[in-house]
Amino acid sequence: MIIVTDPERRVQLPFSRGILTRSITLAGVDVGIAYIIASEVQRELVEKRKRVVSTDEIRELTYRKLIEHGLKKEAERYLFWREFRRKKVPLVVLLGGVTGVGKSTIATELAFRLSIRTIIGTDTVREVMRKIIARELLPDLHASSFLAWRELKGASSLIEGFESQVRHVSVGVKAVLDRVQREGFNAIIEGIHLVPGFIETNENTFMYILTVSDRKALEAHFYERSRYSKRPAEYYIEHLDEILWLQEYIVRKAREHGVRVIENVELEKTVNEIMEDLMERLRESL
Repeated sequence: MIIVTDPERRVQLPFSRGILTRSITLAGVDVGIAYIIASEVQRELVEKRKRVVSTDEIRELTYRKLIEHGLKKEAERYLFWREFRRKKVPLVVLLGGVTGVGKSTIATELAFRLSIRTIIGTDTVREVMRKIIARELLPDLHASSFLAWRELKGASSLIEGFESQVRHVSVGVKAVLDRVQREGFNAIIEGIHLVPGFIETNENTFMYILTVSDRKALEAHFYERSRYSKRPAEYYIEHLDEILWLQEYIVRKAREHGVRVIENVELEKTVNEIMEDLMERLRESL
């Protein structure tokens, strides 16, 4: 068994290819290649009959293996994320966008890459608020985001009803953000209610809006999602026009507030784009 020591944290842990693989994928390396590199690191340590090795030695050896595989850019990313995690800087990622654009899937993959254990959906926040606040008090809270306008007396448009619901849910989201920032832990929050202009972002809180502009592609997302959940695709496709109108509105708000909009065509591309943007912005803030 190879023991890895961390002088700063004063801990000793067994070497793990799985943990090293995850650390390498953080740099945007395919998980298969990352596992191969982690195995090469372990093999070299065994060949050198290393029984105890420091985290610095692991970092230097992994960096060298990445260079040997021709992954120079990824090697630099690897060093950055290792240093960022060592500093224990809190990180909060907000993923907005209408239903069906893949927010939950992207959030799960980002959480894996960033070793973030907390993922919170604004639908969950809304559901908690529904249990506390009666329909008679906030009727729009008890409807789908694209049907909230029907619950409001005097509401003249889809956007007016949606904005009302967003304002109410944002109170709960703000409470979650306050807790996250007060406790100093990492989190990903995703949901349609994360609309630029309604949510304030602090240092090391980063917002992105995901979109699927093609109507047929968005329909396909609903059918794919229905395979793994109880949400029927037909219900959302019936209201696809309203959903696309909301998407146009959210994108417009994102442009107004300088929030990055990402067309979610392919999972790996979207995740890598967010990871690259996070690294550049974190470099500036650090």
